[in-house]
Amino acid sequence: MIQTSQTQTRSIEMRVLTDDQVWEIRQAAFEVIEKSGFKCLHAGARRMLAGAGAIVKDERVKIPRYIVEGCLATVPKGWTIYDRCGRRAMEVEGRKSHYSTSTASPNTKDALTGEYHETRVEDIAIGAKVADALPNIDFVMPMGSSQDVNGAVADLYEFEAVVTNTSKPMVFIGYTPLGCDYVFEMAAVVAGGADRLRERPFVLLYPEAISPFVFPQEVVDRIFIAADRTMPQVPGATAQPGATSPMTLAGTVVQITAESLIHIVLAQLRNPGCPVSMSGNVGILDMATALMAFGAPEGSLGLAAQAQVAQSFGLPTWGLAGATDAKRLDAQAGIESTFAIFSQALAGLNLIHDVGYMASGMACSCEQLVMGNEIIGMTKRFVEGITVNADTLARDVIDAVGPGGNFLAQRHTVAHLRKELWQARLLNRQPIATWQAAGQPTMEDRVRDEVRKIVETHQPEPLAGNILEEVQRLKREGEKEILARMEKG
Repeated sequence: MIQTSQTQTRSIEMRVLTDDQVWEIRQAAFEVIEKSGFKCLHAGARRMLAGAGAIVKDERVKIPRYIVEGCLATVPKGWTIYDRCGRRAMEVEGRKSHYSTSTASPNTKDALTGEYHETRVEDIAIGAKVADALPNIDFVMPMGSSQDVNGAVADLYEFEAVVTNTSKPMVFIGYTPLGCDYVFEMAAVVAGGADRLRERPFVLLYPEAISPFVFPQEVVDRIFIAADRTMPQVPGATAQPGATSPMTLAGTVVQITAESLIHIVLAQLRNPGCPVSMSGNVGILDMATALMAFGAPEGSLGLAAQAQVAQSFGLPTWGLAGATDAKRLDAQAGIESTFAIFSQALAGLNLIHDVGYMASGMACSCEQLVMGNEIIGMTKRFVEGITVNADTLARDVIDAVGPGGNFLAQRHTVAHLRKELWQARLLNRQPIATWQAAGQPTMEDRVRDEVRKIVETHQPEPLAGNILEEVQRLKREGEKEILARMEKG
């Protein structure tokens, strides 16, 4: 029964596992960590684990369940992420979904010409600028992996390109441990100091172990760097069913859960209380092409299941949606990106990245990003559900209009119009004659026009001159130190 003072809203959601299935996966993950273990290529981490009670033999480490559960007791069950100006931006908890750009591709579909070419720092700057203008893109990753600078220092250039073109939060990979250190130093300058950055984090690190169950020295170093600074980190190992994980999705979810728990243990033993999500990627390998099938439904199904397991621990989750295997903005691009965005939103994944991937993840595209923004808007409205209260039930309005009337002139209609109905920005709802008179533009045409408009007119919130100068100084200093260390070997 609804009382006159009550409002009831139920968001739309999807669960792919039963409680018993979640329990079985959890049990299997704990057993894998305790009996099979993982390969740890970091000597310091092995000593730390042994000191905590893990079984260490050469590079193989097995972690008893009590250690894992102790670390689960200290890891935060959600975080608040801010923008670079210190404003609250994302609550990463529960079933709240936030969306991001694609990242780390060697190629870019040019924002203005539509041609494919190797990714440049300039492309990453443009991608960040476009993302900054899109209301449904909540955080930003560097859109590509720069091929026009030395790969060992590309993260320094990419951080500068992103942070100067958007005020939104960002997730970065970090190509070397020292590069991670310098990115965090630059972020601290932007935030107003290391303490301020820790209190109001706007950057998250994305360390990627190697599936199945290999944690290289440099990956562990990155885990420790984020942990030492109490900065949020997102485990990002990619499990490919039939290749780097079991062919069954249940087995793949067990593996991702176990790899995430190992990551959490490493971070919590290093610094109890540092924020870490329970996450990974499900990469569907197309056996015919040997490429990742980003549009495969099994990818979203596996991520939805893994997220449900993570939610049972109360931990933040990671998704991958808005990507396509198509090479241009066609029906395939729309089908694949919509399916993943919609299904993962229903599953309540928290941080959903890779909106903008094309060509099986081999290219980032601002066109795909802009279309994804439209799809996310539709999805958010659907997931929001229906509010039921005395006002929305509209008894008095129905009575006032009466049989045969209409509701166009009612104040109730004006009051609720914009909230109830999602407003399309790019979808064509014009009459046929109007569309024909405009030259019969396709979705691809409208998206290209929108991208060009953003690139030519959008003005991101600028960094103060002294802050930008210090960021650039640290970039130069970091580049010099990293390259010098590489030269020494």
